[in-house]
Amino acid sequence: MADTDNRNTHKVYEKDKIGEVQIADEVVAIIAGLAATEVEGVDSMAGHITNELVGKLGMKNLSKGVKVDVTEEHVSVALSLYIKYGYSIPSVCEKVQEKVQSAIENMTGLIVLDVNIKIAGMSMEGN
Repeated sequence: MADTDNRNTHKVYEKDKIGEVQIADEVVAIIAGLAATEVEGVDSMAGHITNELVGKLGMKNLSKGVKVDVTEEHVSVALSLYIKYGYSIPSVCEKVQEKVQSAIENMTGLIVLDVNIKIAGMSMEGN
């Protein structure tokens, strides 16, 4: 089991006789990164981490380009993305925002207040 003493964690569930569940900020960031890279039109996170590279590089690398601010039961997310050339930036960003919000809320029970996106660059590969 990973040591969470040095990481920011947040209690998301507690039941008197069974115990509590805590989630590290990094886990929320990884969820956001995975969700974002699944959207068509997103080439990679800042740092060029793609969904395909996660298996080779490991999950921790996926949190690069993602900043989360978790307070009590709320989350604010900031993503830095590379977009594929030829895709509508507003449309891709809207899909990323929806997918990230849905993934975090469904997997953690935390409420996402906002998902802010910075377009760090554009990829011409494959076009």
